[in-house]
Amino acid sequence: MASTAGYLARRAAQKERVRLLYRRALKDTLNWAVHRHLFYQDASDLRDKFEANRNVDNLDVIDRLIDDAEAQYRNFQHPDPYIVPWAPGGTKFTRNPPPPQGIEIIYNYGKED
Repeated sequence: MASTAGYLARRAAQKERVRLLYRRALKDTLNWAVHRHLFYQDASDLRDKFEANRNVDNLDVIDRLIDDAEAQYRNFQHPDPYIVPWAPGGTKFTRNPPPPQGIEIIYNYGKED
């Protein structure tokens, strides 16, 4: 019973690592693609690489494949990835921050009191 639970836990951890690696690699593929039609081909090639090892059953081989794929991802990661402008690190992040606490903003555009 304990070995079955250990096997299932290790297998679940491997599936999560593969899922996260695929998502990161797919997002990074978008950074390398100049046009969307090029991205579609690159994404299809990436999916084929992942699908090629889908039926591997040996847990040690799976761990080695994941480690090799993560190392390859780190080597080919884009040096200047696209960042959404309003996300942290983006060009518009905190461009117009809210005023400090306790300061009132009075808008009196031509109104006379």
